[in-house]
Amino acid sequence: MSLTLNSRADLTLENCQRVAWHGEAVTLSDTARAVIARARKDFLRLIAREDITIYGVNTGYGHQAKKRLTPEERKAHAQVPTHHRAASWGDPLPGRVTRAIVFARLANIIEGHAALSPHVADAVVAMLDGGPLPTVPARGQGGAGEILSLSHLFLDLTNCIELAEKDMLSLINGSPAASALVADAALAARNRIEVVADVFALAAEAFNAPLGHFAEELEDLWNNPHDAWGLRALRSRIAGGHGGVRRPYQAPVSFRIMPRLLGEAHRATGSAETVARQSLAAVSDNPVVFVAGEQLGPDEVVSTGGYHNAQAPAVMDALTAAYANLALIASRVAAKLQDPAVSLLPPFLGYTEGRSYLGCLPMAMVGYEEELRMLAQPTLLPGSESGGFGQDDVASPVFAAWSKQERAGELLELTLASLSPVAMRAFRVTGRPVPQPLAGLAADTARLFPDDDAPEAMGPQCAALASMFRKRIYL
Repeated sequence: MSLTLNSRADLTLENCQRVAWHGEAVTLSDTARAVIARARKDFLRLIAREDITIYGVNTGYGHQAKKRLTPEERKAHAQVPTHHRAASWGDPLPGRVTRAIVFARLANIIEGHAALSPHVADAVVAMLDGGPLPTVPARGQGGAGEILSLSHLFLDLTNCIELAEKDMLSLINGSPAASALVADAALAARNRIEVVADVFALAAEAFNAPLGHFAEELEDLWNNPHDAWGLRALRSRIAGGHGGVRRPYQAPVSFRIMPRLLGEAHRATGSAETVARQSLAAVSDNPVVFVAGEQLGPDEVVSTGGYHNAQAPAVMDALTAAYANLALIASRVAAKLQDPAVSLLPPFLGYTEGRSYLGCLPMAMVGYEEELRMLAQPTLLPGSESGGFGQDDVASPVFAAWSKQERAGELLELTLASLSPVAMRAFRVTGRPVPQPLAGLAADTARLFPDDDAPEAMGPQCAALASMFRKRIYL
């Protein structure tokens, strides 16, 4: 299946998911191809003028920007290879993210703002045909923009096609990586908070928490649409509960604030989605070409800071913080479930029924929780100059923010995989039924974490359950 793109309006979060996560190919419509070709012709006429200065086209790069190039030097400059810019290394980005970067790269191209040669635009689109993409490191990305990562991504392409003026610059400038990273974080968060809601609802019902903690009437009183989502998410999964006698007094704080912590995660997810939608369709090239009908002032090409996406790290930091708080709630709930004096449940740590001892699971969760706490620090602008010289005096923190939220999401999944078996033990010792909306989660937990008398390590069982959560999130 192939997705046809006509304009920047087609660079949506949903289409990014189709291309990046589900592997759909991309084609440009005849209209888009005509726009790209016309913009290129206009640009070639523009650079033939002697009265115009265009960074990186008839000048050098970076600290060489003050050097004006002759027409001959300009053509030679366009052929300078980019291998020296592919200077980073380390853990690779997932394939879905590199596909998302290529998809986001089209925002500068599809309406002519990059003035890219049509055959180069075709080559970029062809990268999404399903073949393997170059490896792009997630670490070592400390440049002012994204030239280190984009040089890795487009190195093979630039080695096998002919490049003319501005082509190279249009491939490695801008902020498609930031757009792709925040889109990936938002798509994962959307699915991840559904998994959190499942496990939290399972634990709340296992604890026999009062249904009033999740009452519909609270939605209006709390006056927050995201908190209302959290209340509905839990209430719909508990589905009225087991129908018997409920706990006679309030549950601990960790249970009562579940809806509000879910609500904050929902708000952070919505913010990430908003920034992703804006970024995917944004023109971030430097310099950017004003195509016919857009120019308002005297300049037809301007240098900009559009390649620095300041919103993407901020919303990804908010996701990381939300994940850290959710993990803390999970670990507290796991401990409270196993304390009969608090839970009012029969003792079920394992000492009295010949089953495995579950008390170590909250201990492991504390380890995940503490690592999350370290990750949940603001991702600020790097404190030292990028490269220490020239015009590139401020680096982008977007890769660091994505790496933190990616690891934070994995750690949250591990805490959920530790809480779910504890909740299932409570259902077993009380004989109460699992709510029907949570039957699938209960069955998966029982299958991957049998909780029988077999002397097996619990860690691999929890890891298998966490892996199932991850597959569900990234399916």
